Amino acid sequence: MMKKLMILGAGIYQVPLIQQAKKMGLYTIVVSYPGDYPGFALADQVCLLDTRDQERVMEAAQKEKIDGICTSGTDVAVRTIGYVCEHMGLHGLSCEAARCVTDKLLMKEAFARHDVSTPQFVKVADLDQARQAALRLGYPLVVKAVDSSGSRGVVIVQEPGQLGAAFSEAMQVSQKGYVLAEEYIQAEEIGVDGFVKEGRLVFFAPHEKYLFRAAQAAVPAGHSFPYLCADGQLEEIRRQMQRAVDATGLDGCPVNADVLVDKEKVWIIEIGGRTGATCIPELISLYYGSSFYEKMILNALGEEVQFGGSSGVPCKGRLLMSPVDGTITRIAEEKLDGLRRQGIEVVLDFSVGQRVQAMKNGTDRIGHVIARAETEDEFLAIYRQVQSCIWINGEELSQLEDGKG
Repeated sequence: MMKKLMILGAGIYQVPLIQQAKKMGLYTIVVSYPGDYPGFALADQVCLLDTRDQERVMEAAQKEKIDGICTSGTDVAVRTIGYVCEHMGLHGLSCEAARCVTDKLLMKEAFARHDVSTPQFVKVADLDQARQAALRLGYPLVVKAVDSSGSRGVVIVQEPGQLGAAFSEAMQVSQKGYVLAEEYIQAEEIGVDGFVKEGRLVFFAPHEKYLFRAAQAAVPAGHSFPYLCADGQLEEIRRQMQRAVDATGLDGCPVNADVLVDKEKVWIIEIGGRTGATCIPELISLYYGSSFYEKMILNALGEEVQFGGSSGVPCKGRLLMSPVDGTITRIAEEKLDGLRRQGIEVVLDFSVGQRVQAMKNGTDRIGHVIARAETEDEFLAIYRQVQSCIWINGEELSQLEDGKG
């Protein structure tokens, strides 16, 4: 009998998960509130529900007698996954762990209790508290919503005059009555993905991170494998990651973390109970030689998941982004197909005539590029070739990025 997998979300970051499930011969039930989402067309069955509505999603899961539930690239549905897994006896993270990693205040408090190295933080419920926090933490500092992902509601505040606007922006994004003020640490930011089994980090994949400098914050927009560093630094990253896993209670799930490193000093900014976005699963699959989406699905079904060594071939991925609001006016499809025949993965989320937004956070992508490349210069040459195939408002994307449009 065909097994049933429920996938929460139908957006661009869930599409590869749905495709992999179909490839594995599974019956896919895709849950999302109504909208123009590409995952709907791929699903065997669609449930038009809010993925945050735990009771209704569980009712649908029980009715369909699902064998597993998962998502990728978003924190929005993680609490619901924990709820369904716990109440239906499915494989995945617990309710309590899901609650902890989807509220950055609870997460930070757990870090503090378990001696996880993390930037200092203060809970802030009004502007006066924000000012007091700034006096304690100093400038620059970070103001962030506690319940968002994709860098929404995260603002770097350089000086006191920016604090009010940053506080308002974070509060508007959040459904809570408070936000966090966090110490700003000048250090290299990397990403770390992994898998937790029986409380232990059984797969550990640090990677370089490309940050797009948006108006008020740095937005993750690409990644690179491998992350090269000294053995001592790597061991400290692993040690702090395991402490973060212990602190939050994550188990039976993929994990994704934002991490700061300065020589052998490491700070865990935050950790999530799902895989990362912005090309991370694709890059892991390419670098380690087997589908990371397949491993996520096997894990959700309660089946054994094995992890091997890396291929040793460096690879990089980056989002395609527009620096301006506008309309896609031309795509050189033949040229893009030629690049794809060279083994370069080019995915476009929009077609000619569709509107795009200037990059402000991780949801404002217009596609992505993934390629094997030994150096950053080699990858950038490929990336620029892809950009030259896309026109927005009658201008080449590469020219717009250079500020010539």
